[in-house]
This record gives sequence, C-alpha cells and structure tokens, in this order.
Amino acid sequence: MNTRRFVVTLAFFLGLLIPASMAVERDYTIAVIPMGTTHEYWKLIHAGALKAQAELKAGGVAVDIIWKGPLREDDRDQQVQVVENFIGRRVSGMVLAPLDQRALVAPVEEAVKAGIPVVIVDSGLRSPAPVSFIVTDNRAGGRLAARRLGELLHGRGNVILLRVQVGSGSCEEREAGFLEELAATYPAIKVISSNQHGGATRDTALAASQNLLNRLGSQVDGIFTPNESTLAGMLLALDNAGLGGGRVKLVGFANSRTFADALKRNNLHGLILQDPVRMGYLGVKTIIDVLQGRKVPAMVDTGVRLATAENLDDPVIAALLKPSP
Repeated sequence: MNTRRFVVTLAFFLGLLIPASMAVERDYTIAVIPMGTTHEYWKLIHAGALKAQAELKAGGVAVDIIWKGPLREDDRDQQVQVVENFIGRRVSGMVLAPLDQRALVAPVEEAVKAGIPVVIVDSGLRSPAPVSFIVTDNRAGGRLAARRLGELLHGRGNVILLRVQVGSGSCEEREAGFLEELAATYPAIKVISSNQHGGATRDTALAASQNLLNRLGSQVDGIFTPNESTLAGMLLALDNAGLGGGRVKLVGFANSRTFADALKRNNLHGLILQDPVRMGYLGVKTIIDVLQGRKVPAMVDTGVRLATAENLDDPVIAALLKPSP
C-alpha cells in the first residue's frame, strides 16, 4: 500500500472511531430541582437521581448531578430563581418537580428555548415544553384514599379534607380525586370541611389541624391529608386532642418511613405511596436519552400503592417505605 493510500485509510478509520469515543466520554451536567429539600420524599427523589448517575457512569457516561431547590415547598419565587440560575449556567438538562403548575411555566419554557431540555417529575406543569412527564397519577391516588376511607367508615359518616396549598398541581389532583370518588361511590359520607389549607410545613399544618379539630372534632369520623406535611401535622393534632388510636380514621399521602409506626399503632389507617426513587432515576435517565438523541415517552406513570398495618411486610410496600440505598 502506498503512503497516500495508507494515510487516507487511516483517516477514514479514525473518523469512525473518534466520534464514538467522544460520545462515551462527554460529560453532562444535570440539575435536579425538587419542590423542597426538607421532606424525606424529596431525599428519595435525590437517591433515585444518584442511582441513575452511578449506572450511567458504569456504562461510560459521565453525569454531574447538581441537587438544588427551595428549603420549603411554598417558596415559588425561590424555585423560579433556581431554574433561572441554571439556565444562566448552561446546564445540559433539568429534572424539575414544579412547586406550582403555573408559576414555573415561564422559566421552563425559557430553558427549553435556550436549548436545555426539561423533564418534569412528581407533579404536572401546564406547558407542552417539557420533553417528558414522569409522574404519579395523583388523581388515582386521591381516589384510592377515598376508597380506603369509605371502607373504613362502612360508607357513612363525616370527613375532613385538609388541603395543602393553592397551586400545588400534584396535591390539587389528589384532593380532586378524593372528592370525586367519595361523591360517586360513598354518597352517604358527608364532607364537613374541604376549604382549609395546611401549608408546606408540619407546624403550619399542625395549626390548621388544631383549628379544624377544635371546631369539628366532635363530629368528624375520617380525615384525608394529601402530603407529608399535612399528615404529620394532623397526626400530632389528633393525638393532642385525644382522637388518635382509631377514634378518627386517618388516611394520608406520603412516602416517609416514619409513618409506618403510626400504621402499626392504629393512629394512621392508610398511607398512599408513590415511587419517588423511580421518578428521580427515570428523570435523569430520560434527560440523558434526549441529549444522546434517543426518543423518550411523553409520559410515564410511576404508580400508587396503599400501605396498611396488614401489608407492611409485603415486599413491594416495604421497598417503597424503605428503599435500598
């Protein structure tokens, strides 16, 4: 082979090899932005993101995860600022659990226009801009809570719905599903309060719960709380009012392992579980798929489960309450 032909042949093979090598070695920076950083639920989202990072690294894809969000789940302005800061830093992509389904629309659409793909996890966003939604069917979760409470009350009695906060898409879906299912399946159950909000912390939820029980404690038979803070606050309020231990049936929506003991003690009678580890994991994996040119599903439903005192040892329930590190 003459020298010129050798050089051309070598260049051809290098042209094939170098892009593949660069694709493997390219670094990605993915921002994972929760609604808040204090609740155990968001720590599980983070654990899922880190699980994906480790798996991708083992496969030759370097991913830097930046975990940042507001401290509390009622700080819309702070979450908007976090998203805007990541746009300025030109991260490769974002995995976002929007605190407000409307307030986060503009910054997400700004990110997408800047060439930064966004995957939404946990809660909806009223925009077609995200490349994928990896969420719980929260309305189905609310219906599941209503069926559990309806069965516990044998289809009769008075119930309270303690809402979370205006604008929280996931919680508003749970609340709507709960009320719809009660009306359709248990018409003899009366909702005696559904317009109070517990807020984003246990302390604000405790204050709202105490006010409700002071007014309606002698009438209420069952209560639904749609998130971790409202459940924690209501549990304390029921105990303080002497209404725990099964006197009032309580069903909540949370993934904190601390509530397993409340189920065992009969202070909590149903716990609707999501799969936050899977959401965090799929959020990061989906962003990488998009960045590498692969097609991704527009939506993934990660499912809901009901935990009770009777099924805590079920492997699926146990894994959702105490996921492996």
